[in-house]
Amino acid sequence: MEPDTLNTHQKALQINLDAKQYGTFAEIGGGQEVARWFFRAGGASGTVAKTISAYDMAVSDAIYGPSDRYVSRQRLGAMLDYEFNLLLERLDRQRGDRCTFFVFADTVATSSFSHKDDGHGWLGVRFQGKPHDLPSEIIIHVRLLERDNAREQATLGVLGVNLIHGAVYHHDAPERLTHSLMEELSPARLEIDMIRFSGPCFAGVDNRLMSLQLVQEGFCPAALFTAAGEAVQPAEVLHKKPVLVERGSFRPVTNTTLDMLERALQQFQQQPELHGEPPVVLMEMTLRSLLAEPQLAHADFLARVDTLRALGKTVVISNFGPYHRLVAYLSRYTQKRTGIVLGIPSLEKLLEKESYADLEGGLLESLGRLFKHDVKLYVHPWRDPATGEIVTAETLRVGPGLVHLYAHLLENGFLAPIRPFNADLLPIYPPEVRTKIKTGDPAWKAQVPPPVAEIILREKLFGLSERPETE
Repeated sequence: MEPDTLNTHQKALQINLDAKQYGTFAEIGGGQEVARWFFRAGGASGTVAKTISAYDMAVSDAIYGPSDRYVSRQRLGAMLDYEFNLLLERLDRQRGDRCTFFVFADTVATSSFSHKDDGHGWLGVRFQGKPHDLPSEIIIHVRLLERDNAREQATLGVLGVNLIHGAVYHHDAPERLTHSLMEELSPARLEIDMIRFSGPCFAGVDNRLMSLQLVQEGFCPAALFTAAGEAVQPAEVLHKKPVLVERGSFRPVTNTTLDMLERALQQFQQQPELHGEPPVVLMEMTLRSLLAEPQLAHADFLARVDTLRALGKTVVISNFGPYHRLVAYLSRYTQKRTGIVLGIPSLEKLLEKESYADLEGGLLESLGRLFKHDVKLYVHPWRDPATGEIVTAETLRVGPGLVHLYAHLLENGFLAPIRPFNADLLPIYPPEVRTKIKTGDPAWKAQVPPPVAEIILREKLFGLSERPETE
């Protein structure tokens, strides 16, 4: 920890001794673990207006309204709405000139005799930055990894104090606030896989960058946000859905990139296992691709996301290297068919034995992990720029030790050649497109989808040259 980092007890006491802070604690599912810290620290009468644990479902419904799912973002939102409005109604006239009000709420499923899976929950704090200000809000979703009820409750208590303390004292520095959530905790105890800031205190915050920070700091292996830029908890998008994923750096999205995806999607939707159900389509960027050129930093990341947003795509940021780790992650949320779109160069890398030195079973173990989850790889052809030869999944030449293994994968449908394909698009390579954008060569406009070209021109992305384009 940093030398000036407070422990959980000190954080709760600091808030208790701050005469400006006054609020309500509403906790469902994990006991009153957060409120307990404030009572134990001493001086809670200066901070705690009310604590409540509407544990019974009928009682909870009577207070917050009926809900299909009790551990959900919707239930958390209803709790924050009800308790904050009630707090203002009862105390604003009496205390509003000298206090900033807050409500902390959580709804959590911890391990129990009837619940053997990983615990998870939604936590949120709604607070005023100054007296009578409109409220701001932070919402997070967590996965609890210890499978021991007492330890999960202890984790929730620390996390809740960190969240409230961060909102009160670090709302002007959201990166620091996000980092502080894991103080006195570790990724072995929980994952924070979604965070969302809103309200006047966070008017300049881009939640996509906050999602990126979660992955960069190891708080979770992946984070999702929609084309609208909204951070989402993975289960909200993936729960029991077939999934099609295309991995790339997307600097920028080219016509080839999009054509690969659309043709793979057509084939994927014909799988009888889908029964006509539309799949979730994800565009995945790994930290490896994002950090390959660290000097590009946040601006380049947002440029890529904005071009994907223009195409209406849901984005995944992940720290996955091997494909089997991506598939294992998706299998947390769905057992339906998964498709992965990739080109020949990516398939060749996937088959490199050297990439799996960390696995006792090497390449075979990696492939076993990959294909045990009902996965199919949709392979797009590639044109060798040196020879002009078009290489497909059927014509790819692999090393002598892989010939029979590769034939097995191909013959048994683990690999699906994308066909038909548009040979005219094969010569388009993102690095060459970026060079044309930077140098003012107008030919790049015909090599990317029109919505992508429009946003590159409007936002001057990827080093767009300010000088007149060459003829």
